[in-house]
Amino acid sequence: MRILLVQTGNTLPSIAEEQGDFDAMFHRGLLGEEREHDLVLVDPRNGDALPAPSDYDAVVVTGSAAMVTQRLDWSERTKEWLPGVVEAQVPLLAVCYGHQLLAEGLGGQVGANPLGREIGTIQVELTAQGQTDALFGALESPTLRMQATHVESVLRLPAGALLMGTSPLDPHQAFRVGDRAWAVQFHPELDDRASRGYIEGRAERIREEGLDPDALLATVSASPDGHRLLRRFVAIAREFAETEAGSA
Repeated sequence: MRILLVQTGNTLPSIAEEQGDFDAMFHRGLLGEEREHDLVLVDPRNGDALPAPSDYDAVVVTGSAAMVTQRLDWSERTKEWLPGVVEAQVPLLAVCYGHQLLAEGLGGQVGANPLGREIGTIQVELTAQGQTDALFGALESPTLRMQATHVESVLRLPAGALLMGTSPLDPHQAFRVGDRAWAVQFHPELDDRASRGYIEGRAERIREEGLDPDALLATVSASPDGHRLLRRFVAIAREFAETEAGSA
């Protein structure tokens, strides 16, 4: 099985030194020690061409420190490409920046979160639809613990999107389009060490915004639901690939 990882950003250097960049984090979260899958990396920021989605069994889009509302050339190109992944019925997981980019690419709206920065360990409450969803429902809990860091959010979901989860600072924490495309504002690839690293790395900015980084650090905790979600996504993609191979 081949998984395409579209890298739209980099983690903080201090975190990368200890844990690797987003590609390494997603490899651990999605595949662990498995060797039967290929994780293929493309970085549109470097001019990499975005391939035909049908060449892959699954697509994952990472987060970024960039802002969707900056309308950067590489970002706009990726936004225009994403609806084709949905149309091709290739299992898709769009994370943070990817979540926002997918929403806007499908007709939703992205902008500054009116409730302010969300950072650290958060509680995501699944909706009734989320609790029966193939991806989220398999986690067997209506409340998920995840790591987050963002200042922009999806302000309006695309038409036809199903809301999967919410948090106190973001009512559109997760959504699904069709039956094979999911988007999450939180970061399932991050652990509590990385979350602390983000708070420490952005402490000055956090104080300027009227938040207390020390108080945020005190609430950071482990989030095994993140890797469970990523592994479940791989399992779903594998099921689709095997079903389609069997019917070919």
